[in-house]
Amino acid sequence: MSTTHTDYSRADHAALLLRVSLGILFLAHAGLKIFVFTVPGTVQFFETIGYPGFFAYLVILGEVGGGLALILGIWTPVVALALLPIMIGATLQHVGNGWMFGNTGGGWEFPVFWTVTLVVQSLLGAGAYALKLERLIGFGGAERAAGIAR
Repeated sequence: MSTTHTDYSRADHAALLLRVSLGILFLAHAGLKIFVFTVPGTVQFFETIGYPGFFAYLVILGEVGGGLALILGIWTPVVALALLPIMIGATLQHVGNGWMFGNTGGGWEFPVFWTVTLVVQSLLGAGAYALKLERLIGFGGAERAAGIAR
């Protein structure tokens, strides 16, 4: 059997599933901050937990941009690593609430798991059906600049 660029392994499909799931989660959390809590409400919340208010804008931008990039498979390893500070910040806010996320205020279980999945995604690469911008614009792109093989 000959292989073509459309032949993907199970690992490629697993990376696709993880990538799209992570992207949807980031978009959902951005949507919560924008449409439910509102941007001014999110800024105020960030200030009440000790973060500068402008961090709220950075987090929302990261969640929207990063979520879309993950879903599309654009520079996936780099984007996954770039989203780590958001999840580390979320984890730090939940540490005092205990381990289980069902605890009052939410524990650190889910943010840590989400952080680990971002690291796994960065190691797996984009997987199947990723948009490879470097091919469209004719250079190695962010992945080559970062020294990432896949």
